[in-house]
Amino acid sequence: MSLHLVLVEPAGPLNVGSVARLCANFGLADLRLVAPRCDPLDAEARRMAVHGLPVLENARRYASLAEALADCRRVVACTGRLEGPPLPLEEPSACLPWLLAGPPMASPAPAESAAALVFGREDRGLSNDELLQAGRLLTLSTDPAYTSLNLSHAVALVLHELHGLRRRALSEGVGLIPAPGTRLESAVVASASGEPAFGGGRGPGLVAADVVAPTDALQDDPCTRRELEAALADAEALLLEVGFLYPHTAGARMAKLRALLQRARIRSPEVALLRGMVCQLRWASRRPCADGPRH
Repeated sequence: MSLHLVLVEPAGPLNVGSVARLCANFGLADLRLVAPRCDPLDAEARRMAVHGLPVLENARRYASLAEALADCRRVVACTGRLEGPPLPLEEPSACLPWLLAGPPMASPAPAESAAALVFGREDRGLSNDELLQAGRLLTLSTDPAYTSLNLSHAVALVLHELHGLRRRALSEGVGLIPAPGTRLESAVVASASGEPAFGGGRGPGLVAADVVAPTDALQDDPCTRRELEAALADAEALLLEVGFLYPHTAGARMAKLRALLQRARIRSPEVALLRGMVCQLRWASRRPCADGPRH
C-alpha cells in the first residue's frame, strides 16, 4: 500500500514546504492537503522544500478531510488535546504499528487499501468530528506546561518514530514482517498544533517499505472511509425518518455512533451487513401496515 501524509488546512507556507522536505527525508511520495489556507507553491514553501520540491509540486488538494481519506482503511490522527478526545489517546509506539499493519497486496493491487496519518491546523488542530474520522488517535509526550508543537516539528517526530519502527521490523523481524513484492499504502493527516505525521521508506523516492503486519493483524483490516461514511449517512437518514433522531441533536448522537464503530474497527463485510439492515428497515418502515394505515 502507498503511504499518504495529509495536512488539514495548513496556514503557513513555511510549514508546508518543511513537511514536503520531511516526506523526502523519510521516503514518502504522497502529500495530501485539505483546504490549505496558504499557497502551497509560493516562494517560501518552495525554498523550504529543498529536495522535497517534487513532493510539494505533486501534492493533491481536497475540499474536505472525508474526501482526502475516502480510499483509506487505517487512519491515525494526531492531536495534542489532553481533555475530551472522542477516542483514547495513544503513544506512537502503540498506534503506529497498527497503522502499518495491512494485508499483503494482491496483483493487481486493490484500488482502496491506503492508510493515513492526519495532522491538523497550526492554531487549533483537528475538531472532534475530524478526529472521529480516524481509527486511532496519536499524541506526543511533551512537558505539561507547554504541549503545543510546531506542525513541521511534530511531523518530523512522528515520521522519525515510524521510520525507526520500519527499520527495526526489517532488521529484527519484530512486530512487522517483510513481504517481498508487496507495498504498504497509507494516508497521513496532520492535526492541530503541528502534531505527529507519519512516514516511512528506505530512502528518497520510495513510497513505503515492503512490510505487512503479523497474521493476526491481517484479519482485522478496517473498511475504507468511503464505505463507513456511506453507511453512516444511510443510517442517519433512516433514523431521522423514523423519529429516533431529531435534526437539532442528530450531529451529537451520530458522533457517538461513529466513535463506537471506529473503536470496533468495523470491516467491509460488516459495513455491508449494516447497510443491508438499514435498507431493509427503510423498506419496512414505508410498507403499508396490513392492519390499516399507520399513525
